[in-house]
Amino acid sequence: MAKPIIAVVGRPNVGKSTLFNKLVGKRISIVEDTPGVTRDRIYSECEWRSKSVMLVDTGGIEPRSDDVILSQMRRQAQLAIDSADVIILVTDLRSGVTATDSDVASMLLKSGKPIVLCVNKCDTIGDPPPEFYEFYNLGLGDPIAVSAAHGHGTGDLLDACYEHIDFNKEEEYSDEYIKVAVIGKPNVGKSSLVNKIAGEERVIVSNIAGTTRDATDTVIENEHGKYVFIDTAGIRRKSKVEEAIERYSVLRSYMAVDRADVCVIMIDAVEGFTEQDSKVAGYAHEQGKGCIVAVNKWDAIEKETNTMNEFRKKLENDFSFMSYVPFIFISAKTGQRVEKLYDLIKYVNEQNSMRISTGMLNDVLAYSTAKVQPPSDKGKRLKIYYMTQASTRPPTFVCFVNRAELFHFSYQRYLENQIRETFGLEGTPVRMIVRQRGDGKA
Repeated sequence: MAKPIIAVVGRPNVGKSTLFNKLVGKRISIVEDTPGVTRDRIYSECEWRSKSVMLVDTGGIEPRSDDVILSQMRRQAQLAIDSADVIILVTDLRSGVTATDSDVASMLLKSGKPIVLCVNKCDTIGDPPPEFYEFYNLGLGDPIAVSAAHGHGTGDLLDACYEHIDFNKEEEYSDEYIKVAVIGKPNVGKSSLVNKIAGEERVIVSNIAGTTRDATDTVIENEHGKYVFIDTAGIRRKSKVEEAIERYSVLRSYMAVDRADVCVIMIDAVEGFTEQDSKVAGYAHEQGKGCIVAVNKWDAIEKETNTMNEFRKKLENDFSFMSYVPFIFISAKTGQRVEKLYDLIKYVNEQNSMRISTGMLNDVLAYSTAKVQPPSDKGKRLKIYYMTQASTRPPTFVCFVNRAELFHFSYQRYLENQIRETFGLEGTPVRMIVRQRGDGKA
């Protein structure tokens, strides 16, 4: 199931970014005493009561002149309304209820979305001061006193948000469906591919970058199996994300990756590999998803002997950070090799969910350490007692060692390559967790 989205909205300088940083537990948003510092949407995972949500920090008004303040706020608030499952409206105890607060509150009420009213800068412990009760005038129910700077009341705030979220909601598709996110930068043919697969105009296709605003699902059942293709808006560099609504489209694309089992990373064969392709692929890699690189528009390339092999070698170099990823050369327009995509998706999904027994893993470990001795430092050699698989999606292995600092990244990569050589694991990242046990001591 996709993580619910909680948007943090409010006018400038009420402490939205400070609250966002406190809730996610790390400094992500820029915090400055100047209105308009947060220009881009910033999002991060937030965990509370063992359940995760996606928290979005939005920019307040950046007033250029007095007459555009309300239109700017309306635009910001409307974007939050469209994307969020729950909205936190942040206000400032010290300045009280302002006209802008009232304007946004009435707009949010019309949306019908759940709204949690946060009164920030309640820095004293105990009963809130008399001016706190003024915020009941906004008509949003009981306000929650919070100090974003000190963390007071943040638990109550998240509790109030969680009351509006159904975490027991069933996944909309059963486990027999493989969920496939089609991702990539704008205008590489993602929607064209989904349409070709669906055999009908299931999603809008256009040469105008940014046509697909939201992630849309296309359910396919055929002789190859059951699939859900999630067509997503293109992910482009932040500097290129000029239209405000597109910033939320990018968020939805990242959320589609979170939902997916396998990501098909589409690249334009004519344009070739770009820096933005590495960003898109890097996010899927970080999330531990099974990945396939589909080189689209292959019909537009003039072929010579070894054209595909040369292109593949260049891609292998470009994707050196994802050496496990398989490549397929397709044309969404003509349907060339699109049929082969099904079996590759199924194969990569199986690799991503593979489980290897502890006995077989330790056989590989014994062979690998005998072949290449573990590193040593100042006369102390690394000992790897045993290895076991902790989880799947992606396959995650835990190594119990005597001294974690001796387990260099290069040796971890060597062991990973030995595991891949033995068991395959093509198309999926592999995670290594190091646990220090001490020299035979607990």
